[in-house]
Amino acid sequence: MKKNQFFAMLSRMKYINRWGLMRNTRQENNCEHSLETAYIAHALGLIANRYFGKHLDAQRLAVLGMYHDVTEIITGDMPTPVKYYSPVIRQAYAGVEQVARDQLLEGLPEEMREDYRPLLMPTEEEKELWKYVKAADSISAYLKCIEERNMGNEDFRDAEQSIREKIQNMHLPEAEFFIEHFLPAYEGTLDESGEQES
Repeated sequence: MKKNQFFAMLSRMKYINRWGLMRNTRQENNCEHSLETAYIAHALGLIANRYFGKHLDAQRLAVLGMYHDVTEIITGDMPTPVKYYSPVIRQAYAGVEQVARDQLLEGLPEEMREDYRPLLMPTEEEKELWKYVKAADSISAYLKCIEERNMGNEDFRDAEQSIREKIQNMHLPEAEFFIEHFLPAYEGTLDESGEQES
C-alpha cells in the first residue's frame, strides 16, 4: 500500500455493503455498522461496570468496535454462511484477513503502526474486551434483522433467529441486559419514542 493511505482507505468503508446474499429494504454499509457496533460495545462496557461489578474500559471498547471490520475494505464482506461453511474456508479467510491487516498497517507511518496494530487484530491482552466487541457486532446484526422484519422483509427471519441464538450462547449477561432493556425501543415508531411514560 502507498505511504500514508490508511485513512483514505478507511474512508472507503462506506462503499462496503453488508448482507450481500440478502434482499434488503435499505442497504447497510460497513461504516454505519461499525459506528453502531462502537455505540453498543461502549454501552456493554458501561453496563458491565454499573450492573455487574466489572472494570472494563468502555472507551476502549468503543474504539475497538469502530475498527472491528476495517479489513473488509480489502476483503469485502463475506457472507457468514460462506465464511463459516467449513474449517478450510474459515482458515483460508483468516489468512486473507491477516494480509489485509498488514496492508492497512503499511499505509501508516512506521512510528504509528504499533498504535493501530491492536485495533486491527485481537491481542491476548485484550481478549476479554474483544468478547464484548463480538457481542456488540452480533447485536448490531440482530437489530438489522429486526429492522428488515419490521419493514415486512421475511428474508432476514432465519438470520434473526440464528443471531439471537448466537448472542444467547455467548453467555454474556451484559448483552442480555442490553437486549432486555434497550431492544424494545427498536420495535417502536419515532412518535412512540418521544412519548412520556406516565
